[in-house]
Amino acid sequence: MTEIKLKSSVLWEVVDVKLPTKEQLQQALEQRHTKAVQDRLSCAKVAVCGLGGLGSAIAIALARAGIGQLHLIDFDRVELSNLNRQQYSLGQLGMPKPQAMESEIRRFAPYLKIKTDFVKLTEKNISQLLAGDEFICEAFDAAEQKAMLTNCVLEQLPQAYLVGASGMAGYADSNAIQTRRITAHYYLCGDGVSEIGEGRSLMAPRVQICAAHQANMIIRLILGCEQEA
Repeated sequence: MTEIKLKSSVLWEVVDVKLPTKEQLQQALEQRHTKAVQDRLSCAKVAVCGLGGLGSAIAIALARAGIGQLHLIDFDRVELSNLNRQQYSLGQLGMPKPQAMESEIRRFAPYLKIKTDFVKLTEKNISQLLAGDEFICEAFDAAEQKAMLTNCVLEQLPQAYLVGASGMAGYADSNAIQTRRITAHYYLCGDGVSEIGEGRSLMAPRVQICAAHQANMIIRLILGCEQEA
């Protein structure tokens, strides 16, 4: 592992850094979160469906929190137009998003269990692909994909918890984005109204606020903190 250190205002030096062990990284998380909390997070299995602005930010937040297993699913490749809000770099252009996201996470969580699927989720494959995931994040851009995944999970995987999103476009009030409990196993984050339109595209700050709501709700559910309806 290498680290870049500043030598002066313009020169940088690359030096070797010893990679921490899995046990050391686990202890660091336990010191921050307490062992009881981290034990529960470390046992959780979470799927992130869609790795765009929402999904890439959700995946990184959950990985940093020490989630035990992440299931990263998307059928797109990284494009230049993604970089205004998605957690990728120029060097990853053209890469399948699941693999690109895994490489980003490996930079700070090298021992995390990560499962990737470079595939489009459909009504026919959802129940099989998500069967082992206890918690599922819906992070699609298109309304029809959101509805399809939501309906399939609620009908075919009733034991799973689903956290979705609706309404985070543009640059409206940050505090309008909220987390709502729809059913005992379905939560929805966003303002519910801000759709993509002229002069109201998806922008990094508001998308990441919504993504943080989703990641935080997943953590709350893992820790048994169900939200009021």
